[in-house]
Amino acid sequence: MTKKILIINANYYNDISLGLLKSAKNKIPKNYKFKIIDVPGVFEVPVTISKNIKKFDGFIALGCVIKGETPHFDFISQTSTQAIMNLSVISKKPIGNGILTCLNMKQAISRKRKGGEAASAVLSVLSQKWKQLIAQKITQEW
Repeated sequence: MTKKILIINANYYNDISLGLLKSAKNKIPKNYKFKIIDVPGVFEVPVTISKNIKKFDGFIALGCVIKGETPHFDFISQTSTQAIMNLSVISKKPIGNGILTCLNMKQAISRKRKGGEAASAVLSVLSQKWKQLIAQKITQEW
């Protein structure tokens, strides 16, 4: 069975999101199908996952939040991370969190290859689920 992954790419910081996206796509095996949905910012990532939760086996959330002079950074970082975790636990589907939370643009630029780590996390969990299904089938056949 071909696995399907949805990549949600918050492209507010376009250069950063392109780096995250490239590194995530490079990790996905050729036998997997994936789709990319661009959203304007990190806050829109969880609702996009929620709308597509039944259509895909796993998700990769990509984006960047850079701290400014107001508490907006804290609110967006905390609420998006918590929403992504809740969606993953409730749906029992892996969601790789490749959303950077940086103090400045220099940090974001140096971390724009972290999308690959989020992709690897999703692939690892999907692999576990696949191995469990195979083990169950073998056990049933005995």
